[in-house]
Amino acid sequence: MKNINKHLWYKQPAKEWDEALPIGNGRLGGMVFGRVHKERVQLNEDSVWYGGPRDRNNPDARKHLSKIRKLLSDGRLKEAEDLAALTFTGTPETQRHYEPLGDLFINMDHSETEATNYSRVLDLDSAVTTVEYTIEDVTFKRELFTSYPDQVMVIRLTASKAKSISFQTLLDRGNARNFDELVAISNQSIVMRGVTGGKDGIAFRCALKAIPENGSVKTLGNHLIVENADAVTLILSAATSYRYDDPEHQSLKIIERVTGKSFQELRQKHVEDYQKLFHRVNLNLEQPNEQRSQLATDQRLDLLKEGNSDLSLISTYFHFGRYLLISSSRPNSLPATLQGIWNEKMLPPWDSKFTININAQMNYWPAEICNLSECHAPLFEHIEKIKENGKKTAENMYGCRGFTAHHNTDIWGDTAPQDIYMPATIWPMGGAWLCLHLWEHFEFTRNVSFLEKSYDTLKEASLFFVDFLVENEDGLLITTPSVSPENTYILPNGEKGTLCEGPSMDSQIIFALFTSCIRASEILDVDQPFRNELLELKEKLPKPKIGKHGQIQEWLEDYDEEEPGHRHISHLFALYPGNQISPRATPNLVKAAKVTLERRLQSGGGHTGWSRAWIINMWARLEEGELAYQHILALLNTSTLPNLFDNHPPFQIDGNFGGTAGIAELLLQSHNNELHIFPALPKEWTTGSVSGLKARGGFEVDLSWDNGQFKSGVIHSLEGEKCAVLYNNESIEFETTAGETYPLIFSQV
Repeated sequence: MKNINKHLWYKQPAKEWDEALPIGNGRLGGMVFGRVHKERVQLNEDSVWYGGPRDRNNPDARKHLSKIRKLLSDGRLKEAEDLAALTFTGTPETQRHYEPLGDLFINMDHSETEATNYSRVLDLDSAVTTVEYTIEDVTFKRELFTSYPDQVMVIRLTASKAKSISFQTLLDRGNARNFDELVAISNQSIVMRGVTGGKDGIAFRCALKAIPENGSVKTLGNHLIVENADAVTLILSAATSYRYDDPEHQSLKIIERVTGKSFQELRQKHVEDYQKLFHRVNLNLEQPNEQRSQLATDQRLDLLKEGNSDLSLISTYFHFGRYLLISSSRPNSLPATLQGIWNEKMLPPWDSKFTININAQMNYWPAEICNLSECHAPLFEHIEKIKENGKKTAENMYGCRGFTAHHNTDIWGDTAPQDIYMPATIWPMGGAWLCLHLWEHFEFTRNVSFLEKSYDTLKEASLFFVDFLVENEDGLLITTPSVSPENTYILPNGEKGTLCEGPSMDSQIIFALFTSCIRASEILDVDQPFRNELLELKEKLPKPKIGKHGQIQEWLEDYDEEEPGHRHISHLFALYPGNQISPRATPNLVKAAKVTLERRLQSGGGHTGWSRAWIINMWARLEEGELAYQHILALLNTSTLPNLFDNHPPFQIDGNFGGTAGIAELLLQSHNNELHIFPALPKEWTTGSVSGLKARGGFEVDLSWDNGQFKSGVIHSLEGEKCAVLYNNESIEFETTAGETYPLIFSQV
């Protein structure tokens, strides 16, 4: 019986892209349809983006800043928004967008006999997708994976009978056919050449080589043709001018480097590399079930939607989220976009960029707790790119030192505002929020050399707010202009507005940023004058306030929102991913946070996949396991596609990553200087185990439970820090030595 926790499998090919299975190595990705007669693998390379870098900072922003501030202060909202729409939006208004690399088609020379015994499987344990079927008396098999160490996609075709494999294969670029040429460069290889549109478009190349065992291979026109082979290995590579002066040479060099290796060597190297990451963490919520293992993943998802329990499917969803992060974000790749690396559209939803008013950040919520710190690295590299552009934006738009970014960025690290959309566009907090990931990485790893490298970035992000914050009549330091993403407030006179002074989320992000910069300065023993300045400013930031409904206020004033069920719940940033609100430290704010969530949900909140995922994490932090579990089920029931991709709708990967992080948060939390064991364990998760979760302070944690109670656990100390553990209101503390393991023993167990 296969491990159903770690397999996605189906009894039919994918009809739609949302049913295809993703493979990837951070940079190069594919969506495997598993079609019998005409296989389609939709291809992506992470640096295939439309157009080159530009300076989009509005030249009229800085000289109109004080006027917009005055209009907001005077309550003249429409005038402020009209002026901001002209002077504070980017020129042009949009950043660059992500594009697909193309498609690989394999047209099999099969008889018209219908296939039987069909199976399409993504093995999460090996990161290999397998398609298998029988035609007449021959069983055909395809294995597909994308190797990180060898930087190629590998497709292996075999059959149970000699000389049975014949096919034609080519590369294409969808309905747009937006490429320059597809040419044969030898009797075994073809290359697709093209340049994305726009000024300074990115040149891309995709090369494909067929290596048959027995049989023959040739090219006719732009097709590779294999006849009567026993087995065939297809090697695909891609490169762009974003990274290489000669991407075609690079693509061919990559293929040449692996051509002498056998398929088994390529597969073994790929699996070993992948499993070094994937095997760090394991989760089991119930014993394997023979009957359930006979059901395909889409059938199990349908049964869950009908109200049937399937805890193993939740384990699968968790492992799939880790698989997706490993597959879409590895060192030297770009960060995961709104769709990871998997996008089939020339103009995708929201451009498939990095939306940094929550979505890109949510992509990396599982990185540290799920023991995938290396997968965080592409985001850190991109922050440095944003930092350089953001300094120009800070100076040119706001006359401030430091750096800033708004609610989107792209491959070039563009930091100017995106769109002319008042609820979202003019929000200078994106860079600050991203920088908190640098601090999170240090918190989990205690890597002081990383903190030394990151300190300047934390400081520059903080420096922007030293200059940008304005003291209001109450002596509070507030942001202006800004918004509460992406909501609209209603004044007592009925007027509606988005642009505002001091939305709650801004103060919460700045509080977290200043706190992390101050702590970094203390740990590194540097920059005491700046530290003291931040300490003074931090005291003047608005604190979370409780409004007339008993809720956390979303704005500085206690306005009503136009959409009470809005997908963004920005004013609870302080609860998650922040830590300003927590059950034992701020019980009144916790009560107000619960009211906030309940009000959102009563009005239809959580209707997008990523919003539901955020809600799971919030209920987890509120230690409400049953409510968190309800939303895990709701995420699977209403916002999950047949291939387990998150559905906004349409597909966005952030819900997968947010949901994965949320499952981990139910089992272990460490944001309050202690390791909290089972802070929100749902009752239905009666028995289970988890191993390898990371905690702040440099700890790895293995836990098991039975009948809803702690059974056993060990703490692995990686850095030798003092460890404080909380379980069921019992606290224990002990000193640790790096590299040692400590069993957990509680008096009540």
